[in-house]
Amino acid sequence: MTTAPASTTVRSRVAELAAGLIKPWQNGYLADRSNDVAVLARLRRGAGHSALEIPDLWGLVNTEPLHQHDELGTALSDLTLTRAEDALYTTLTLWALHQQSRRTRMHRLSTSEHSGGLGAAVRQLMPTGAIDEAVLKRLVRAGTAPDIVSLSKRLRDLVVLLRRADIPLDYGLLAGQLYAWQWPGGREAVRREWGRSFHTRQPKETANSNIDTGFDSDDRDAS
Repeated sequence: MTTAPASTTVRSRVAELAAGLIKPWQNGYLADRSNDVAVLARLRRGAGHSALEIPDLWGLVNTEPLHQHDELGTALSDLTLTRAEDALYTTLTLWALHQQSRRTRMHRLSTSEHSGGLGAAVRQLMPTGAIDEAVLKRLVRAGTAPDIVSLSKRLRDLVVLLRRADIPLDYGLLAGQLYAWQWPGGREAVRREWGRSFHTRQPKETANSNIDTGFDSDDRDAS
């Protein structure tokens, strides 16, 4: 079994690169700059697909920071680099789909007052004090996807719902999670993160209830 080398460090690099790429594109799109509008159109075509299927994206997304050696002079292995790039491409295409036809920022960094996590965003799709089982099922299915392409397709369906409701995500956070998800043990860890943010966002009147959300109790209680 292959384990993740320095996964926390690489995860941070992926998260920072995703957020750094999105910020100027998002600013340009909201300012209706033609070049940035065109970039989003190109990125959207990749939503739900493997990066290998969309060669047009290869020259669009600058992955050079992932190829740089770390402070010890070590380069990423081929497997680590592939998983980092897959996480980055998937994140950028989902954000572009999310931002389509929206005049507010669909990528928004998490703060101490506002969680930008996927679970918290999905919780906002539901009525106060209630659980929408159909929506929750989509989140649970995403967490159990068998591979990164399937995960991308399932997340695409959630992103469409979030776009309709004008609910933003922290796409830097998501990029790091998609990188971690690809490693042994990563799926369970990311599901716990989604589960925690889902329950953190619950209204006070239901936060202590015994609602079954489809996440294991370990996912809810793990620190």
